[in-house]
Amino acid sequence: MMANFSVFVFIEAESVGVCYGRNGNNLPSAQDVVNLYKANGITKMRVYDPIAETLTALEGSDIEIILDIPNDQLQALTDRNEATNWVSANIKSYFPQVKFKYISVGNEIAPGSFGTSQFIPLLLPALKNVQQAITAFRLQSQVKVTTSIHTGLLTNTYPPSQSVFCDDCSFINPVIKFLKQNKLPLLVNVYPYYGYIGNPGSVSLPYALFTQQQPDPSGYHNLFDAMLDAAYYAIEKVGGDNVEIVVAENGWPSDGGGIGVSMDNAMTYYRNLISHVKSNAGTIHKPGKAIETYLFAMFDENVKIGAETEKHFGVFYANKTQKYNLTF
Repeated sequence: MMANFSVFVFIEAESVGVCYGRNGNNLPSAQDVVNLYKANGITKMRVYDPIAETLTALEGSDIEIILDIPNDQLQALTDRNEATNWVSANIKSYFPQVKFKYISVGNEIAPGSFGTSQFIPLLLPALKNVQQAITAFRLQSQVKVTTSIHTGLLTNTYPPSQSVFCDDCSFINPVIKFLKQNKLPLLVNVYPYYGYIGNPGSVSLPYALFTQQQPDPSGYHNLFDAMLDAAYYAIEKVGGDNVEIVVAENGWPSDGGGIGVSMDNAMTYYRNLISHVKSNAGTIHKPGKAIETYLFAMFDENVKIGAETEKHFGVFYANKTQKYNLTF
């Protein structure tokens, strides 16, 4: 009996995925990357565009993937025929040899200053068309269609129970309604690092790194759980109860300057995050609920644009050696 119970617990424990960003000119081949995932027991991958080399390398690997449809491809997918053609070429052609888990229709689309507002009118039509195509190919029980947002859409996030979507974020309401109707999850990119550096006067480093011993006044021991619950509360307030969240990105940079940036802090964050997820403790709002989580990212990306820290989120170096000796 004990042996059977132990196997059951092992199967139920949530594993941690890793995002495969490709903004580097010194990265291993796609086949070497897949081999590296397998060698380190990483069974989940996020891929940001449907590159044939990557999908071919994944065939027969048993690695479950999130496949993104880049924002600049959404315009075409507002046409039903184009959406069907996309699913046929990038999903059906590789199925079931590639284990598609989610299709993210767009990433971090947001209003105003976030720079992706032009894609807002395209999101829901593209979502619906891709879902219809997946259903037409009878893949809807294996492949879940969704989108990915960031926590910048939220406001009034402290305490998390007061969180709501921003005034300009009403576009998300019909998206969440669609996800609920089709029993689909929402992908959310959750970065305690950015929460910390955006407000270091109020957010302590131990709170962001899972090392704070005492809870804050709202009862939370760490910023990750607070941010995740803030997203849940906001979703529920627009009718999204029972819409599950997948943490599709989270990470901490090891270099690049700025407050809180160091190898030690990144190692502490990743190790504690993985331990927290594997514990299946859940959050205050969702106690005991497994958290499906993807680290960003597999490699340092030396040509990524933006702040210098953006180039140093990898948990592996480009030469395929681990930075932090993580157990996935």
